[in-house]
Amino acid sequence: MNTFGEQVQAAIGAHGMWKARLRQAIDTGSSDFKVDVVRQDNQCAFGKWLYGEGKGGFPSMADYEQARRLHAEFHGEAAKVLAHAVSGRPKEAHDAMQPGAPFVHVSSALVGTLMRLQRAAA
Repeated sequence: MNTFGEQVQAAIGAHGMWKARLRQAIDTGSSDFKVDVVRQDNQCAFGKWLYGEGKGGFPSMADYEQARRLHAEFHGEAAKVLAHAVSGRPKEAHDAMQPGAPFVHVSSALVGTLMRLQRAAA
C-alpha cells in the first residue's frame, strides 16, 4: 500500500500523462481511450483510490471534496478535448488546451491542490 503522499505524487504524474495523451489524440485524430470512459472520474488509478481507501487519508473532508470535485471536472474537460480530437475537430481540441480554456484552468487547479496536499502530508 502506498502512502498518501505517494498516491498524490502518482496522480500528479498521471495527470501530466493525460495532457500528452490528449495532444497525441489531437495530432493523430484517434485514441485508445474512449470518451465515455475518460469522462468517468472513478476509472483511473487515482479515481479508484480517491473513492476507496484514499478517502480517509485527507487532512479534512473539505480537502477531500475539493480534490474530488477538481478531479471530476478534469475528467469532464479531458473528455471534451478527446471528443473533439477523435471526431475530426482538431482545432477545437487544440483550442480547448490553450491558456484560459476550462481544461487548462481545472488542470492547474487540480495539480495545485494535489501539490498542496502532498506538502501537507510530508
